[in-house]
Amino acid sequence: MDRYRKVIAESNVPVDKDFIKKEVDKIREKLPEYRNPDVYTRIFNCIDLTTLNTTDSQNSVTGFIQRVNDFDNEYPQYPNVAAVCVYSNFAGLVRASLEVTGVKIAVVAGGFPSGQTFTAVKVADVALAVAEGADEVDVVMNLGMLRDGNYEELCDELIEVKHAAKDAHMKVIIESGALRNPEDIRNASLLAMWSDADFIKTSTGKVYEGASPEAAYVMCSCIREYYEKTGRKVGFKAAGGVRSTEDALLYYAIVKDVLGDEWLDNSLFRIGASSLANAMLADMLDEAEVKYF
Repeated sequence: MDRYRKVIAESNVPVDKDFIKKEVDKIREKLPEYRNPDVYTRIFNCIDLTTLNTTDSQNSVTGFIQRVNDFDNEYPQYPNVAAVCVYSNFAGLVRASLEVTGVKIAVVAGGFPSGQTFTAVKVADVALAVAEGADEVDVVMNLGMLRDGNYEELCDELIEVKHAAKDAHMKVIIESGALRNPEDIRNASLLAMWSDADFIKTSTGKVYEGASPEAAYVMCSCIREYYEKTGRKVGFKAAGGVRSTEDALLYYAIVKDVLGDEWLDNSLFRIGASSLANAMLADMLDEAEVKYF
């Protein structure tokens, strides 16, 4: 048994669907206590504000970044978003355009959204993005290798990509909507963390079903187990279909319940979204609707 299969075999993370659903339902019952402006503001500060459109251009991305720049003047009472997330080829443009401090530059790279390309291409893409100014790289795990049980090859590729990222954080997308089975979600999460992932992320939001509370519960349980074994904290990012404040609150509650308050800041908790920022801001301002971003 190789070391990766050993890690999976020794895991005590629950994979029974009925048990996971019951635990998520218990957490859902706690949501009323989190419906307050302080929590909304904390979640807003954990958003990776995202534009990943086929039609993205220099002009559209520059305008997108300008709204983030202007936010500090428009709403000085609130912290800004955690990061902006764009395609890797826009990293340099964002670095040149972003004026506010505290907002990270994240990119999707490495054959996004399928993860199906040459390892050398993934490494080059990540290295170029980091050289252009990316602070964080979101890469998709090769699910074909996972399905075939080629764990060593899969993990070697992720480790190589992380090496190319240097000091930039690597968020590994496990595409939980494609995996579906809690056991596969657990295995993918563990393999990502043992391959030096700084975050594990639910989804691309492009092809398969996006984030689900059940997947988040399994992933956060994996993070907790990994932390107990290694002492290293790995972050969690929910992405794909997180559009409303209620959606975001549930992921906040899952992170709080499974991992604790230490994970409830943007160094360890993110939500990747585009429309969510306006919904959260409306609730922060106690207004019916806001169209800012």
